[in-house]
Amino acid sequence: MEIFYIANSRIPTEKAHGIQIMNMCNAFAEVGNTVTLIVPKRKNPIKDDPYLYYGIPKTFSIKYLPTLDLVELGMIGFLIQSITFGISAFFTTRHSDAEIIYSRDEVSLWFLSFFKKNIYWEVHSNRYNFVIRRVLNRCAGVIAITAGIKRLLIERHHDERKIFVSPDGVNLNIFKNITVSKQTLRQKLTLPTLAQIVGYVGKYRAMDKTKGVDMLIRSFPQILKEVPNAHLLLVGINKDEVDEVESLFKNTGIPKNSYSIVTHICHSKAMEYLKASDVLVMNYPNQEYYAYCLSPLKLFEYMMSGNPIVTSDLPSIREILSNKSAYFVKPDDKKELALGVVNLLKNPGKGAKLAQVARDSVQEYSWQKRASSIINFIMRNK
Repeated sequence: MEIFYIANSRIPTEKAHGIQIMNMCNAFAEVGNTVTLIVPKRKNPIKDDPYLYYGIPKTFSIKYLPTLDLVELGMIGFLIQSITFGISAFFTTRHSDAEIIYSRDEVSLWFLSFFKKNIYWEVHSNRYNFVIRRVLNRCAGVIAITAGIKRLLIERHHDERKIFVSPDGVNLNIFKNITVSKQTLRQKLTLPTLAQIVGYVGKYRAMDKTKGVDMLIRSFPQILKEVPNAHLLLVGINKDEVDEVESLFKNTGIPKNSYSIVTHICHSKAMEYLKASDVLVMNYPNQEYYAYCLSPLKLFEYMMSGNPIVTSDLPSIREILSNKSAYFVKPDDKKELALGVVNLLKNPGKGAKLAQVARDSVQEYSWQKRASSIINFIMRNK
């Protein structure tokens, strides 16, 4: 089948959705489809070839469409950019023979919904407005990344038969080129070789809201009391976030030799830091989006790493992990978070068992399996 994947995203991008979009296009192609990724032509500080940047073979083509790139002006600028890209995508795909038009972008699908029936929307949030309502009513199918999103849509009286739950995925080969020992890897990355490293990969904030990293930092003095050689590693922090993060470390009394901050780096390099850690943390707050709508890429990468995971106990995370594959802690509780991290640092045998179960279970979440299941859903609902 021919698939047009519409994504209102700067490609390449330092944000996680770029990894998901590129990997899904590759996966759709690898399971036997002809794929064109349609994205806006925008100013981009990243000049790398997108296939090289993401380490993905050229199994699909990328088409850049004109748009008014006014995102830097804030919400109004973003709205103008979204509408102009949606119009460009509409004229590009309106008369196409592609059997599937697939997108995470409801604005583009809104324009197409007046003329096309073969549109499929992949839902990643709990937003709801007149644009989304029309897309949901007119599209051929919905791919929800969590069961929580599906439940929210059903509560809003949308047809359950049109909704397919498909969590995010992972490249099962992301660590195949990391063959050196953890100690050698730490030397390469100039990390303390004898420390017990608590790792976090991701941004400090998302959509101007906390992701729980501030609480992880505030919990770290308690971790240091119990495990004096603990070292907190934050990877992927935006450069404009560093001053705020450094100030938080200073205010909590954490010495400089007990933490490392690594600003945004390419995905393959970030995976090296992930492998070099001893315990990995996902400390999301107990908010509706995180609790019911989140299927984070780093969750599956953490599972692939072979390191144990400490995570907030949220329904969205429970859809993937269990008590046999991760150590759950109460959300928004820095004491519980510290106890969870300390427990795994002091009990490496327990951590190894959790990590092994996680690594075994993540094999079911490859991008190719995800693409195949989505295509099967589409074929059943034609």
